[in-house]
Amino acid sequence: MVNTGGQRYGITVPFDGVSLPEQRALFEALPDLGYTDVWSAESNANDAFTPLALASVWAPSLRLGTSIVPVYTRGPATLAMCAATMAAAAPGRFVLGVGSSSDVIVERWNSVSFDQPYQRVRDTVRFLRAALGGEKVTETYETFAVKGFRLGLVPPSPPPILVAALRSGMLRLAGREADGAIVNWLSPDDARKVSPYVTEAGPDKEVAARIFVAPTEDADMARGVAKFAIAAYMTVPVYRAFHEWMGRTELLQPMWDAWAAGDRKAAVESIPDSVADDLVVHGSAGECREKIAAYVEAGITTPIVAVLPVGVSAADAIKLLAPQ
Repeated sequence: MVNTGGQRYGITVPFDGVSLPEQRALFEALPDLGYTDVWSAESNANDAFTPLALASVWAPSLRLGTSIVPVYTRGPATLAMCAATMAAAAPGRFVLGVGSSSDVIVERWNSVSFDQPYQRVRDTVRFLRAALGGEKVTETYETFAVKGFRLGLVPPSPPPILVAALRSGMLRLAGREADGAIVNWLSPDDARKVSPYVTEAGPDKEVAARIFVAPTEDADMARGVAKFAIAAYMTVPVYRAFHEWMGRTELLQPMWDAWAAGDRKAAVESIPDSVADDLVVHGSAGECREKIAAYVEAGITTPIVAVLPVGVSAADAIKLLAPQ
């Protein structure tokens, strides 16, 4: 069913379990199923831009977004060139999502110092605004300097910039300096708390949320997959700080203690079912859609479904979770 109500509804690409060249049919099916957006990310698998380049050809009506590109792992000029190329390939349909990422990705995997993340994101957004607008940039920012850079490929219109944000400082930065925020690993109640920090800068600010979904009625399986993912994420300092801010310290302290002691199995097992149910959508197709709708009611303007592996093929998942 085509989504004609004006509500954005995105999904994370590429899909697991299918090689990238074989995903064309899945991408092509998305608009008729009601999806308006595809969003990519990068950690240790695909880069963020290549799947979107394919999507720009395979499904030319979709909006394309990065959720997210780390501001540390490309130089400022290289990041501007990547964004400009995508914006030129898909005029008016590309959204650049950037963020600090985490110390794991930045320091451990890319050997870049994870210093001053707030300032680095702020400086990168300011540089990108100027560069993508066609300006020649000579500027000493707090975290880097650029001398005499001008894009050779200026997109017809600069892409919107969204900032990945967790707590109040970065959320306000996203609203003040960028076109909105991308949030992650939160419940609808959490979304109700974080969204106003972004929209206090203006009601037209976008708040996109990556929503993890396990499309199965087997609650034990869904919770098992959810807890494994929660342990992997919430032990990273930036996510731990976020969930402490959200008030989950007492619920997650046993996991953090077991993880620090090196007992990964105990860490996963200590996560309460209630936390898994809050942070990961699961159930029947109808129940999943209702829970995703709850995020929209809580202030999320662009839900981005991220399908977790529960034995459902990508082709079936996109149909089960399609907006109605």
